[in-house]
Amino acid sequence: MRFGFFVPQGWRHDLVGIEPADHWSTMHGLAGFADREDSPWESIWVYDHFHTVPAPSETEATHEAWSLMAAYAASTSRVRLGQMCTCMAYRNPAYLAKVAATVDVVSGGRLEMGIGAGWYEHEWRAYGYGFPDAPERLRMLREGVEIMHQAWTTGRATFSGEHYTVDGAVFQPQPLQEGGIPMWVAGGGEKVTLKIAAKYASYTNFYGDPEEFSHKSEVLRGHTDRLGRDFSSIVRSANFNTVIGETEADVERRLEAIEARVAGAAGDAVARKFIHDFRSDAAIAVGTPAQVVEKLLDMRSRGLGYAIHYFPEAAYDRSGLELFEREIIPALT
Repeated sequence: MRFGFFVPQGWRHDLVGIEPADHWSTMHGLAGFADREDSPWESIWVYDHFHTVPAPSETEATHEAWSLMAAYAASTSRVRLGQMCTCMAYRNPAYLAKVAATVDVVSGGRLEMGIGAGWYEHEWRAYGYGFPDAPERLRMLREGVEIMHQAWTTGRATFSGEHYTVDGAVFQPQPLQEGGIPMWVAGGGEKVTLKIAAKYASYTNFYGDPEEFSHKSEVLRGHTDRLGRDFSSIVRSANFNTVIGETEADVERRLEAIEARVAGAAGDAVARKFIHDFRSDAAIAVGTPAQVVEKLLDMRSRGLGYAIHYFPEAAYDRSGLELFEREIIPALT
């Protein structure tokens, strides 16, 4: 199993109490932690959002994903760089393909392309994108992925669709990675999203509930079989909300500290909703090292090849990251 983690960028109230002038040094420090030569982390990740969750904040920052991609590309040297996931409709796909290729060159060929249809309605409407229904958002995703695929594999793109049109667009520089930037198609929509993934994706990203992960995997297999593509050529990934402690009491202490910090910025109701997900959501890796290893071993048996972890305390306390490195990763790799 391979591992990555999300660098806090404010979206999940994970830079609360840190002065804005210190945000970049905090984020860059965690990127450097992952980037060191002896690090077991293969990748770092950001979210592509503009407003905080679980409720928009008028005061808390959410740093923009592709600006961070460029910054990390220039300031790290080993670790791979991804977004989970870029919302197709937030940027014209031809422009996005150009941006991504440039970031790949700056990074020396370390970029991953996470892409999805998007979901955060409040943010869509606030930024003037409207909020098309799910089928339309998925059509936008399908068209955009085709444009990016052409751009990175041929150096040109010509496409006329319902939502996007390009006419002989030239894409130079090309990404440094042979075959183009690896595509991570995120989401579990069985009729459209997984069909797109079966055709274009190097990776998928499913919800981390074990039973759902297994089901989506079989649906994906059906699509790859119909296309004549080797199912095993697509690495299946999932994201996990992660709080790890030496003992169950240590885990509880950490959860309480996270809840108090969020409550101080966003109020008790938002904090309760936030921490409820860490206590009850199926896509969690919360517990002692033995408990988290058990969870991930089960997921590995279901075909999970890549685990991406979100540590809500990382900007304040790296001890959970360090414990995960010492106790979890060696047991799974």
